[in-house]
Amino acid sequence: MGIRADRHPTTPPPQRPAAAARPATDPADPARDRPARRRPRDWAADFVCFAVAVVIGLTGLDVLQQASGVPAGIAVADQVVGALACAAVWVRRRYPLGFAVATAVVAVVAQTAGGAAVVGLFTVAVHRPLRQVAWVAVFSLASAPLTFWLYPDPGLHYVAAIVFAALLISGTVGWGMYVRSRRQLLLSLRERARRAEAEAELRAAQAQRLAREAIAREMHDVLAHRLTLLSVHAGALEFRPDAPTAEIARAAGVIRDSAHDALQDLRAIIGVLRTGDDTDAARPQPTLDALGDLLDEAREGGTPLTLDRRVTDPAAVPPALGRTVYRIVQECLTNARKHAPGAPVTVTLTGGPGDGLDVAVANAAPPGPVPPVPGSGQGLIGLTERAALAGGRLGHGPAPDGGFRVTAWLPWAS
Repeated sequence: MGIRADRHPTTPPPQRPAAAARPATDPADPARDRPARRRPRDWAADFVCFAVAVVIGLTGLDVLQQASGVPAGIAVADQVVGALACAAVWVRRRYPLGFAVATAVVAVVAQTAGGAAVVGLFTVAVHRPLRQVAWVAVFSLASAPLTFWLYPDPGLHYVAAIVFAALLISGTVGWGMYVRSRRQLLLSLRERARRAEAEAELRAAQAQRLAREAIAREMHDVLAHRLTLLSVHAGALEFRPDAPTAEIARAAGVIRDSAHDALQDLRAIIGVLRTGDDTDAARPQPTLDALGDLLDEAREGGTPLTLDRRVTDPAAVPPALGRTVYRIVQECLTNARKHAPGAPVTVTLTGGPGDGLDVAVANAAPPGPVPPVPGSGQGLIGLTERAALAGGRLGHGPAPDGGFRVTAWLPWAS
């Protein structure tokens, strides 16, 4: 057999465009009302509906038998049609509107199909929009006088029969719409619960991410300064093995003290992580008063330092502002020690309440070749984020003399 020239054998068959997706809670979605597999609750509901259709159909059969002048053939056909209508109740979930329209039309001339028509009206009220329900209900109300005229009930007046039919149709529509609204409410509550659970998971993930960032920032702030000091002095000993004994002893002392302080800080951070208490009381934070000790430590490590401090009322500096200033100066000293060892550093603090606090840290160009020290620039990124969180700003860049300069402004409320 030949292959048609208008379609290549490797070309996939054309696919139909996907239909527009409906919301999960759309009650008019036919796919939602046609489950591939019925649950026991659905089987029970279908059995009840079938039983109602049969009971009402038997009532219609009694009226048909009491009616005079009905040919036997018509009576038999009425019973066959009624039985088929009752059997069709089991497919009402698949075709709710078609089942309701068909049974409503058949019930006009077949007394035993009245029960299936009631079930069809209830089904369309549960599964279809109000407009379709209204059309089926209006047709049923309009056809009721014709039905009772064709098959009058000997025990019930014609007008009373029509009123009873109107009440039955209205009650069926009302009950179906109540079931429909209750299902919509349950679906919306489930959707709301699902969204709330997703939002809770997202908040938990964000909280974990923030906690990890806080731990990483704290580890960097606490340990980077100590370990850099240790690395610089160890590198100096490596590059100058013929240094005087006194200088070697002093560098070894600095290394020992830096390692000891780093271990103490690490123990403090691990203790906070184990207890879960991340408050300032559990982890004492440095303030502006501790800046002098930081500068003395840097001088002892061999960094020439100059402090220009013109701060109005230093005792009134808020603890959070002092902590931010301390971390900025600490990170700048760490970077100067890594990338410009031995270069002079100038720290300038100016400002007062209402004007804000200006911080400037500048180091000159290194006096000689600098041994390679790993650095990724994360410290400056962290300083920029810290200053932004405090409501201030931070800038950094090369200085005209070949050094490096970091400037920051932090708000200080009056």
